[in-house]
Amino acid sequence: MSSQDPDQTRRAGRALDAANFFLADVRDGLGPYLAVYLLTEQRWDEARIGLVMSIATIAGIVAQTPAGALVDATRAKRAVMVVAAIMVTAASLSLPLFPGFLQVVISQGIAQAAAVIFPPAIAAVSLGIFGHAAFTRRIGRNETFNHAGNAVAATLAGLSAYWFGPTVVFYLLGAMAIASLVSIVAIPEQAIDHDLARGLHDADGDSAREQPSGLAVLLTCRPLLVFAICVLLFHLSNAAMLPLVGQKLALQDKNMGTSLMSACIVAAQLVMVPFAMLVGARADRWGHKRFFLAALLILPVRGALYTLSDNPFWLVGVQLLDGVGAGIFGAIFPVIVADLMRNTGRFNIAQGAVITAQGIGAALSTALAGFVVVGAGYSAAFITLGLIAAIGAVICLLALPETRHGALRPQGKTAPPTSDIAAE
Repeated sequence: MSSQDPDQTRRAGRALDAANFFLADVRDGLGPYLAVYLLTEQRWDEARIGLVMSIATIAGIVAQTPAGALVDATRAKRAVMVVAAIMVTAASLSLPLFPGFLQVVISQGIAQAAAVIFPPAIAAVSLGIFGHAAFTRRIGRNETFNHAGNAVAATLAGLSAYWFGPTVVFYLLGAMAIASLVSIVAIPEQAIDHDLARGLHDADGDSAREQPSGLAVLLTCRPLLVFAICVLLFHLSNAAMLPLVGQKLALQDKNMGTSLMSACIVAAQLVMVPFAMLVGARADRWGHKRFFLAALLILPVRGALYTLSDNPFWLVGVQLLDGVGAGIFGAIFPVIVADLMRNTGRFNIAQGAVITAQGIGAALSTALAGFVVVGAGYSAAFITLGLIAAIGAVICLLALPETRHGALRPQGKTAPPTSDIAAE
């Protein structure tokens, strides 16, 4: 852990808890509610919904790696998060006022491009405050509060939408955005070691590096490339599943569509909390790769189970498996990147690069699923998505080494850890 006032560190930890809780609803913008809103209120078909969501996601893909580089370079990480939260909220709240295809693409593109700053920024601030030794535990705690915030927000959205209609999610997003801004500002600036936050040196004192590695490390670290491929396949499989479930529920009962979508989200988020805690508590001991592989293997099972029944209670029940996979993935993702980029000074741009792969998978997922639904039905789409995740699991099993620091070969004082791993 970085050397600083313990009281200051505790205050920073509590502020991070609050920021993760309230940003849970902000960082995803409208998220899966966008599909329900466009289907039921604007009467868009599934292919058009998938297309607009994919086009908007491309904006996030383009912005992701520069966002990581910005987080590495800037010492105004709190200000960057504040600006991003305002942009996401403003873009999302404009949707009812400008519901045309082009306007929706623009507004959601802005929201996606701004939101990509949150994952690397939160991870960087966490690393800069707590250091490598406590990073896995801190990320597990971040994800726990994030999922709790999502569950609370989805519960409020579901209950409110039952009485006031789908547009209530816009008001809820605005309220959560204000609370997130207060939480971000409450993080003490002096508690953040900005060199450590980019992975430039090790607070435990066992290694140090004065200057960042060259950007070529992003291409020469083979485990990082394998991990990026697996992440792409994870999201190519996962991203479209919840929106498809929401569409199925909305088609059965328009008035209950948003409320049932909220039930799906709450069910998954409640399961994510203990699994994020499990990653934080046990991943350093049990192995980081093992947890990531488990997250991949859940998706084929989930996709197959969705095809067995259209009963709303069954669909919500199967959604619990999303809590297992996403809960593990969200907590283990920054930990694995930090493993691979330890002492390189390229932690956040590496996060951005891998999340770019994630965004590509998500963008293709919604478009692919939409066209498969139109051509062959919902069951065919779920099976297709499940098979993609199975391919990712095989690649992970065969090509990704264990990444936790204790499993790596000893490093010199100046050589980045990836120089050894990349040769494996």
